Amino acid sequence: MWPLLAARAQQAEMPVVGFMSGRSQKDSAHLAAAFRQGLADTGFIEGQTVKIEYRWANGDYEKLPSLAADLVDRKVAVLVGVGGDVSAAVAAKATKTIPIVFGMGSDPVKAGLVASFSRPGGNITGFTLWTNEMESKRLGLLRELVPGAALIGVLVNPSFPPTEQELLDLKPAAKAVNQKLFVARANDDAELDAALASFVEQRVGAFLVTASPFFDTRLERIVGFAAEKRLPAIYQFREYAIAGGLISYGPNAAESYKNAGTYVGRILKGEKPADLPVVQPTKFDFLINLKTAKALGLTVPPTLLAEAGEVIE
Repeated sequence: MWPLLAARAQQAEMPVVGFMSGRSQKDSAHLAAAFRQGLADTGFIEGQTVKIEYRWANGDYEKLPSLAADLVDRKVAVLVGVGGDVSAAVAAKATKTIPIVFGMGSDPVKAGLVASFSRPGGNITGFTLWTNEMESKRLGLLRELVPGAALIGVLVNPSFPPTEQELLDLKPAAKAVNQKLFVARANDDAELDAALASFVEQRVGAFLVTASPFFDTRLERIVGFAAEKRLPAIYQFREYAIAGGLISYGPNAAESYKNAGTYVGRILKGEKPADLPVVQPTKFDFLINLKTAKALGLTVPPTLLAEAGEVIE
């Protein structure tokens, strides 16, 4: 009986990490795997030396406060709030005592989550992807690929806090090159269908999907629509291009999630979030799917091919 009792005792003492995301389990499988790898690099193996309680909002940000409250009530050792700015903000509001590791796409200092990048302060640290700051760059790449598009559609999520800033960045960038934009808003599945249909009605020549966890959870639907309607489109993460999307530009999210796992492991070993600098991305993925370009009848300029970090044949 002694080995059995010892195993049970060890299991009872296993630290529990609360992992809350604004995304879905399906579209985040590779990110969760990267997070676990970061934990493993610090000696914490899921199911052996650490337990992870997962909570997924599936793009419905209104669910996040109750998910966070549940994890706080369970007295998790560390609370992880990833999958968008809302998740990070909700985690920060849910507890001032449990260590927090966040992941977001904007500036955490401006959002009031940390005092500074080098010394976050309080019970919180994490990473930013800066992906919400890249819409102007994506617009430029899309125009370079489809220079003849008189009207470019922009898909935004009005419930996602960074959306307002994304549009503020896009409009002057479009005006500077005399590019007309048509903005379509979607917060749920019905609105997404209507927004995509409006691109056809307005006869956009291409469209840009702005950074939003909600859209990531509907990746296959959006990429499928673009293929069906033969519309060029640009997205934030490499997963879109791998799934058949034409072009993507943004940070390497898996690398950041791995860093988050490493931070959680270091905190479990006794380090304080206040002393762990906010991690910023070091890799930006620019993918072009040549197979999709061929299906759309597009010729990719040599300058874009040279700039792309990865070309899908």
